[in-house]
Amino acid sequence: MKIIYIHQYFRTPAEGGAVRSYNLAKGLVEAGYEVEMITGGAQIGYDQRWIDGIKVHYLPVKYDQNFGFTKRVFSFLSYVRQAKKLIKKLPRPDLLYITSTPLTTGLLGLWGKKALAIPYIFEVRDLWPQAPIEVGAIKNPLLKRSLISLEKRIYQQALSLVALSPGIADHLRKVAPKQQVNLIPNFSDLERFYPLEKEAKLLQEYKLTDNLTIAYTGALGQVNAVNELLNLADMAMAKCKNWQFLIMGTGSLEAQLKDYASQKSLLNVRFIPFGSKEKVNEVLSLADFAWISFAHLPVLKTNSPNKFFDAIAAGKAILVNHKGWVFDLVKAHQLGLSCLPSKIDLAFAKLEDLENYPDKMGKMGNNARKLAEQYFNKELAISRLIHTIDPKSSSQNSTGKKDILTA
Repeated sequence: MKIIYIHQYFRTPAEGGAVRSYNLAKGLVEAGYEVEMITGGAQIGYDQRWIDGIKVHYLPVKYDQNFGFTKRVFSFLSYVRQAKKLIKKLPRPDLLYITSTPLTTGLLGLWGKKALAIPYIFEVRDLWPQAPIEVGAIKNPLLKRSLISLEKRIYQQALSLVALSPGIADHLRKVAPKQQVNLIPNFSDLERFYPLEKEAKLLQEYKLTDNLTIAYTGALGQVNAVNELLNLADMAMAKCKNWQFLIMGTGSLEAQLKDYASQKSLLNVRFIPFGSKEKVNEVLSLADFAWISFAHLPVLKTNSPNKFFDAIAAGKAILVNHKGWVFDLVKAHQLGLSCLPSKIDLAFAKLEDLENYPDKMGKMGNNARKLAEQYFNKELAISRLIHTIDPKSSSQNSTGKKDILTA
C-alpha cells in the first residue's frame, strides 16, 4: 500500500521537537508500506531526501512560532497550495494520512477525495479551531463560524479519524458521530529515552549541584505556562531552598521568560538551548521532576504532550500544573505531584517533604517508566496505526489496554 503522509511540521530526532510522524512513518515503512512524507521547510526551493526509508518532500514554506496571525495563515495556505501541485505529480497513492495542526491540512484531504478520489484519514493532535479561539488568536465571529464549519466537513468526509487523547476523541465523536474514531496517543520512545543516574561530570558541566532539580523541556509559547515554573523558582529563592530549575526550549515567549528571570534575579534557573532528543534525555537525567504545563484553558485539558511521554520514558517523576488527561494519569498511577496555581503552597510543601525522601521520588519515576513500557510504547502505537489503516491486517489494537486510554 502506498501512503502519502501529510505533516507540515515533520521533524527527525536529530532536529528535536515533536517526532511522532517520524516514528509512525518509519514504523509503516518497516511493516512494508510505501510512505512519502510532504512537509515544509525553510530552504530555498523544493528538496527531497530519503530518511530511514521515508521519501520526504520538503516544500519551501517558512514557519516560525514568532509569526503573527496573518503570516501564519499565509504559511498554512502556501503549504496547501504547493502540496496540491506536488501530489498531482506523484504516483497515485492508496491513502492520504493527514495530521493537524494546522486545521488547513484538512483542505488537502477534502481536495484529494473530490478531485482525485483518494480517501484520507485525519489525525487530530490539537483541537482546532477551539484552541486559537480560546487563546484569543481568532476573534472575528464570521471567521470562527467558517473554521468550525470547515472542521466539521473535514471530520465527516474522512475515511476515519485518529485522536491523540480521550478528550480529543470525545470531541470528534460529538462533531462527527457517524465516524470511526481511533485513539492513538503520543508515545514513549523507550530506546531513545531511558532512566539515567545524575553524573557528577555532567552536573559540573551544567554548573549544577545534586539538589532537588525540576526540568522543563518543550516549547516556550503562549499556551505553555512556563511562567508558572518561574513562579515556583521564585518561591524557592524566597524560602532559601537550594532547588534548581532547568528550562530547555524555544518559542515566542523565550525572551520574555528570560527577562522575567533576570529581573527577579532567579539564580536558580538555567535556560538551555533547544536540542536533539538525545540532548533532552541528557537534561532529564539531571532532574528529579519533569514539569508538564499548559495554560488553563478548557481545550488544553485534552492535550497529549510529547514532553510528558519523553519524561515518563526517562523515568522521571512528574509535576503537572493543569487538570486533564495527564493530571488523571499522574494521580491514578502515582507518577508525581500536581502544582495547580491555586494550590502552589501545598505543592511546595510536598516538594519540601520529598526533598528529604529521595526514595519516594525514585518510586514515582519507576512508576512512570513502567507506565511507558506497558501502555505507551512506540511499537503499540505503530500497531494501532496499522490496524487503523488496514483493519483486516494482522496488527491489532492492544487487548487489556482500554482502561488506561480512557483514564
